[in-house]
Amino acid sequence: MMGRSRDVVVGPGHGTRGAAQAVGTGTAQGTATPQPAPGTATSACADPEALAGTAAEVLGGYLHERAAEFLRGLRDHAQGTGAASGASGPGPGGASGTADPARAAASVETLRGAARRLNGALITYRSLLDPVWADDLRTELSWLAGALASEYAYAARLERLLGALHRLASGGGTGGTGREGEVPPGEAGARPSEASAATPGGTGGRAGGTGQSGGGSSRGGAATRERGALPVGAARAGALLERRLTLSRTRAHSAALQALGSARFHAVADAVALLASEAPFRPGGEAADRPAAAVLPPLADQARRKLTEAVAALPLSRAEAPYNADALARSLGTEARQDAAWDHVRVLLRLHRYAQEVLGPCAEPDPRLGPAGEALERHRDAAAAAAAAASAAATPRIAPATAYALGVLHADQRHEVEAARFAFGHHWREGGPL
Repeated sequence: MMGRSRDVVVGPGHGTRGAAQAVGTGTAQGTATPQPAPGTATSACADPEALAGTAAEVLGGYLHERAAEFLRGLRDHAQGTGAASGASGPGPGGASGTADPARAAASVETLRGAARRLNGALITYRSLLDPVWADDLRTELSWLAGALASEYAYAARLERLLGALHRLASGGGTGGTGREGEVPPGEAGARPSEASAATPGGTGGRAGGTGQSGGGSSRGGAATRERGALPVGAARAGALLERRLTLSRTRAHSAALQALGSARFHAVADAVALLASEAPFRPGGEAADRPAAAVLPPLADQARRKLTEAVAALPLSRAEAPYNADALARSLGTEARQDAAWDHVRVLLRLHRYAQEVLGPCAEPDPRLGPAGEALERHRDAAAAAAAAASAAATPRIAPATAYALGVLHADQRHEVEAARFAFGHHWREGGPL
């Protein structure tokens, strides 16, 4: 029996049953973003012959393909981590092989993509499926994909923060990435000298946070001291971030190994293996036996309507300028609440995209979805990085220079958040109403 948890993509209130009740009232909130004629809840496919077959055949075929993709990702992950792959999936206790980290990372992306698409189909077309089965499988897929992806998310966050620290400390305008931002604590004097070589009036070879800067007096003493404090603190800030995020990554790796060896994982693998051959539809339901061109587009339109209403509630007018200082100042006090609203739009945009994928030739193309989705992905990554920097800055008894560097890093990532919001608003308005 698959357990239930609260880590689902969208709560039960956002299912198709609740959306069906909101069809008649959904336009009241979205007056700023009018609906096009083809996007009404009663619209069907413009060319019924393009979407041949019943709703059960079309939706079932899509679920079969995504389930097979998920199983391939599990097999690749087992081979990439060097674990044995059996009939019920990989396990940490099997025979070991040659590990391939690149293949393991790619397989996690495959797993996450397949799980997201399965989740999206189970949410949008829930009214056609067995509701208990759909809710259970959706919850378990979210749990497994999250357990496998956490390790790589921490690694990517660390790389992003160290790259930003190196860019800020060296005074460069280009966003360098990779391990170059990693500075051991004992080499605190090396980075300031490198920064001073690129920045006139740098700190010279100052190794402490309270020494006197050498040279560059023409730049002004106050400005020079402010620039010099960042490279000194950046070395220790990078070491602190690496310790914290490496520990989190190690714990996530252990949790993933435990998940792969649990009975819960084997139940998920068995359920997805069954889905690859048969999809359980709602007992006694007649809609699944009707033509797909008449049943699936109205359900997909409900996902579109939810996205439109959520975007209309965003403060896009305050994100009209990139690196908006006013928006940044307003968001610092309510970061978590504002980020949650934007992240909810990111999830709804994915649900809309995946709902259109099921429609195949009947899908209405929207060129905004790709760039707008990428902007929201950048928003999520920058917001998570800023939260990690703020959490590290709250470490007790850290040096003032370290706290200063983490504060500058936090502000830099929040600026990236505002830039991502600006990019989303630009792409969204450029394409016109959804």
